[in-house]
Amino acid sequence: MARLAFSLNLPSSHGGFNLSPRNHPSLFLTQTRPPRFRALRCQPNPDSSETQEKLVVDNGENSAASKEVEPSSSSGFPETPNKDINRRVAAVTVIAALSLFVSTRLDFGISLKDLTASALPYEEALSNGKPTVVEFYADWCEVCRELAPDVYKIEQQYKDKVNFVMLNVDNTKWEQELDEFGVEGIPHFAFLDRKGNEEGNVVGRLPRQYLVENVNALAAGKQSIPHARAVGQYSSAEARKVHQVTDPLSHG
Repeated sequence: MARLAFSLNLPSSHGGFNLSPRNHPSLFLTQTRPPRFRALRCQPNPDSSETQEKLVVDNGENSAASKEVEPSSSSGFPETPNKDINRRVAAVTVIAALSLFVSTRLDFGISLKDLTASALPYEEALSNGKPTVVEFYADWCEVCRELAPDVYKIEQQYKDKVNFVMLNVDNTKWEQELDEFGVEGIPHFAFLDRKGNEEGNVVGRLPRQYLVENVNALAAGKQSIPHARAVGQYSSAEARKVHQVTDPLSHG
């Protein structure tokens, strides 16, 4: 702390001397003691994972003033990643990837043989009072194999309300049905009402929604279907490989 300078001017009649800055300059020097700074140290807080910084300043007085500097979130230092969160994110990512892989494999694993195994016999479908979807197919038909997963999903969704029948065009047993429904390309989907009357047909590769909307109309008992005649890319039925039926009751 700076000390104030002062001067004493005594009259000459009281001793004959005069105290003034001019006669005694050393008595009136202003002395200022610069503050001393101690080293900056970091002291861990036992109750917290953060570090508190304390800056101690010695200004020459008996009491020392201390200032605590809280760590700033904008200090620019990257935060330590939470390992537990990272592990959880990694686990969720792996599970999602496995789920996608499994679902994809299941879709591609559906074959025409699977559809045939779950299909109803043609005669039974015509007699149980439900509407029916008849698919004419062949094992060598690429489009038939390609659409198998979509047909399977639709069948699983509507199997309680609609019959699904699979007729193999290579089987000579279905010569009459091939002529009756005018099958020239496969896959050929014929949509029949509850009495077995054809409401329309869809041939070849078309958007899945065509099949869904037609089947939904049959399940709802509507008198017509949205897509009564639609043709996409198909395989010619003339390329069928005719063979004799080994089991007269077989619908394949």
